[in-house]
Amino acid sequence: MQWVGIAVVLGLLIFGGATWWLVRHAEPLMRQRIIDTLSARFQSPVELDEFHVTAAKGLGVEGKGLRIMYLIEVNAQGQQREEPMLAIDEFRFHTTLANLRKSPMHVGEVYVTGLHLRKPPKEDRKITPPEPKKPPKESIVVDRIIVDHADLVMETHKENKEPLEWDIAHMVLVDVGAKRPFDYTATLVNPKPLGDIASKGHFGPWNIFVPGDTPLDGVYEFSRADLSTTKGIAGILSSKGSFGGTLDNIVADGETDTPDFRLDVSEHPVPLHTKYHAIIDGTNGDVLLQPVEAWLLKSYFVCVGHVINNKNPKGKDIRLDVVMPKARIEDMLRLGVKTSPPLMTGGFKMKTRLHIPPGDVAIAKKLELTDGTFEIHGAHFTSDRIQEKIDALSMRAQGRPKEANVQGTAGFDTPSDMRGSFQLKNGIINVPSLRYDMPGAQVLMLGQYSTDGNTFDFVGKVRTKARISQMVTGWKGWLLKPADPFFKKHGAGAEIPVKINGTKDEPHFGTDFKDDRTKDLGKDLPPPQ
Repeated sequence: MQWVGIAVVLGLLIFGGATWWLVRHAEPLMRQRIIDTLSARFQSPVELDEFHVTAAKGLGVEGKGLRIMYLIEVNAQGQQREEPMLAIDEFRFHTTLANLRKSPMHVGEVYVTGLHLRKPPKEDRKITPPEPKKPPKESIVVDRIIVDHADLVMETHKENKEPLEWDIAHMVLVDVGAKRPFDYTATLVNPKPLGDIASKGHFGPWNIFVPGDTPLDGVYEFSRADLSTTKGIAGILSSKGSFGGTLDNIVADGETDTPDFRLDVSEHPVPLHTKYHAIIDGTNGDVLLQPVEAWLLKSYFVCVGHVINNKNPKGKDIRLDVVMPKARIEDMLRLGVKTSPPLMTGGFKMKTRLHIPPGDVAIAKKLELTDGTFEIHGAHFTSDRIQEKIDALSMRAQGRPKEANVQGTAGFDTPSDMRGSFQLKNGIINVPSLRYDMPGAQVLMLGQYSTDGNTFDFVGKVRTKARISQMVTGWKGWLLKPADPFFKKHGAGAEIPVKINGTKDEPHFGTDFKDDRTKDLGKDLPPPQ
């Protein structure tokens, strides 16, 4: 038994010594294989700070501080780059002693923590060194690379532009060959609106000379994104779509749904659905929208323009041409005005230029609309007090004052149309031209209206079919006959200067003979019918 024990001890010592010898010799061999494989794949120098091989479950491999450098890289200022093209904080994998003898060596899974990929600006140029006499060859084949915490930085030299950064929480790459793209699945962290984007598709092969031309495609799904992380808006958004192109130029198509979209200025949730076609400049994050189609309640509109990634002030600078060929005015007022129900209903058409500048300000407060024109057909005021006054005005303007006296408070739904031009800035809608047509009358006005719905202030003229004396009954009409010639102007039976101000609940109507801004209103229009 004593000799048996000695033999076992000797066997263990021999096995341990052999394992130590194999690990000691496997470490430099494995290290060189990793460097050669990455050098061949990216045709670039490779640096590795720490590398260890242990005899755990076969061979356990761990490394830290892996860097794949650019080829000799000179930027637009003539300075050589110091940052690596790709850096890995830590990686690990397992293999077997039998696998070590094979070339190429097969590895099932590699686990990576902290992957950092930097793409240089287009302006930087690459100088290719002479080919080495014995170029490195790929001596390791990996099935899957599992990455936690990765980021992609798209550098830029463009003025007032920040580098474009993609934060990737988790990613799985399936290696299908050096000359073919990786298959990937990834979870990206979207900062605004805050949420995770699940994506899968293809990436590569890496273009070593022009990294921005590296192909990329995939499909994505963005679920339950909280829009309240962007100041001034709220709602839960979901989106899905597809994209393709290169790192520098990505074309994307998709749809979004926000069943409870709202602005903080009104806090009225409305369903919003969009479809978009976008071209994304990967060098700086600028987006060209061609177009965005949107449906909000019963309204449809189309937007074309740019979303510019701004550095100072930091944020998105949005500039869009907006066309609403088929909409409802009550939908727009429900979204943008606090009063409920909306002040007016009717068919709505509009064209305008929309601008949302960057900055940490609520969207409703910094929203700007310029060169705006609109039409409202079949307009009806939801305020009985306002609509009754409109109805009575129409009756009197047609020369039917008795009906106005009787029916003026009975809620006649007088058919009317409105058109005009407008601008919006700092929460105030400026209306330099407003024409309101109803049976027997034209109302021509200019003024301002606040988006909070609390105040409005307009001046203008009421042009009527009837003469001034025909708008009242009895002896008042006889008394006003001498005044008819003074009010009869520009083909109308009468032109009466008016003003409307106050609030939605407390409107004030009156005459205003002193405001010179209204003197030329209506002089080129046909008389009211």
